[in-house]
Amino acid sequence: MGVMRALVRFVRLAAPVPAVAAGLIAVLVGVTSSIAIVFAAAEAAGATPGQTASWVLALGVGMAVTCVGLSLRYRAPVVTAWSTPGAALLAVGLDGVTMPQAIGAFLFSAALITLSGVTGWFEKVMDRVPVPLAAGLLAGVLLQFGLGLFTSMEGDFTVVAAMFAVYLVCRRWLARYAVLSALVAGGAVAAVNGTLDLGEVTPALARPVFVVPEFSWQVMVSVGVPLFVVTMASQNLPGVAVLRGDGYRVPISPVLGWTGLTNMLLAPFGCFGMNLAAITAAICTGPQAHPDRERRFTAGVWAGVFYLVVGVFGATVASLLAALPTTLILAIAGLGLLGTIGGSLASALGDERSREAAVVTFLATASGFTLLGVGSAFWGLVAGVLTLLVTGAWRRPRATVRAGSGPESGAESSSGPEPGAESVSEPWSESVAESASGPGGESESASASDSASDAATSPEAAMTSAANRDSGGESPPPSEKAST
Repeated sequence: MGVMRALVRFVRLAAPVPAVAAGLIAVLVGVTSSIAIVFAAAEAAGATPGQTASWVLALGVGMAVTCVGLSLRYRAPVVTAWSTPGAALLAVGLDGVTMPQAIGAFLFSAALITLSGVTGWFEKVMDRVPVPLAAGLLAGVLLQFGLGLFTSMEGDFTVVAAMFAVYLVCRRWLARYAVLSALVAGGAVAAVNGTLDLGEVTPALARPVFVVPEFSWQVMVSVGVPLFVVTMASQNLPGVAVLRGDGYRVPISPVLGWTGLTNMLLAPFGCFGMNLAAITAAICTGPQAHPDRERRFTAGVWAGVFYLVVGVFGATVASLLAALPTTLILAIAGLGLLGTIGGSLASALGDERSREAAVVTFLATASGFTLLGVGSAFWGLVAGVLTLLVTGAWRRPRATVRAGSGPESGAESSSGPEPGAESVSEPWSESVAESASGPGGESESASASDSASDAATSPEAAMTSAANRDSGGESPPPSEKAST
């Protein structure tokens, strides 16, 4: 009897129902919102079905190892995800690039992430990166996916219209499940129309496929550097903000170092990019994951377990998506990225001083032009930086201080902040709005835009949340943050 009681107690501690449910929902939201974009990136690199399954396996194993390991190490719900904006960038930038060259770019980007974590210069460098430009770059990369939502209606209006309608209804009442519901609705309508063929879908385990990397400086500059910038600026920064906003003071440099190192080890098998999750992380950091904040790390652990399941059955997932109509894939990718596109545009255009440079970055990136073998994502960022320098908009405004409450709120001070005051950082010191982008989609539409709405949280929002707690006020629950 004593053994049974001890076993029951262990299960309750290791697998509390709210934490398990939160981990499962986070994985479902992240995967359904953006895995289509991952397959699009693999297809752009000329991946075979076996290599595509290996990509999913490598990503699943990487996220499992980092979610479980980091959550247990720091006793905090540290949730990682693949870089949805990074996958979208690859789907555009890998056209004409061989698989070995793509792997070389993945390794280069992962090495930069590892270096930023090991040396600790991430915070210093990212403070100087004009985030509105990074947001404009991200919006430019994702533009064609947003347009694809509506251009796909020409191919099969019934399927896409049904998905869009279900998405809108769920955004009103079940925001967290909007993208997932739209996917189910699209699959149901496609099955009725006869465009969905599941006859060739068979359960199968994914096998790792090793690809010897080839390092091309053109590909590393046009793909590796933008992949690093997008992952760090539009994914890791919001991910840090989510942890900080919910009171988890996790040391960021070691976390980045471990995610980068894991990425490097798995890159030859197709792990193109990993980062801290934001919206899907918020599912695991909020009270819905566990009433005891100190036990919510179990939600991060279970998210890792479910990511491992997704990775192991990557071949099945690949064959399932291969059976889906192309219009359905385009539509679900567009829906999953709506939040990321909107958040990126809001972040890019929010500061009047850098607005013109952000628009230049957005347009140059969206144009898709190539120069010297280097893609538009890099040149868009160069054009934006050049615009900032020439117009003088790079000059940083003097920091101001907003009073936290009372009639003096909004007053400026050149000295340090008063108690209860909130420091105002430079416009480009704020994080790009996410998620994703997911893995969801990192947005994800509130629910699934981890890539999509992943980008919706910023360090400033995190500071505001902390200030509210310090002053006795209530900060918005994570579920509300995820739906905004």
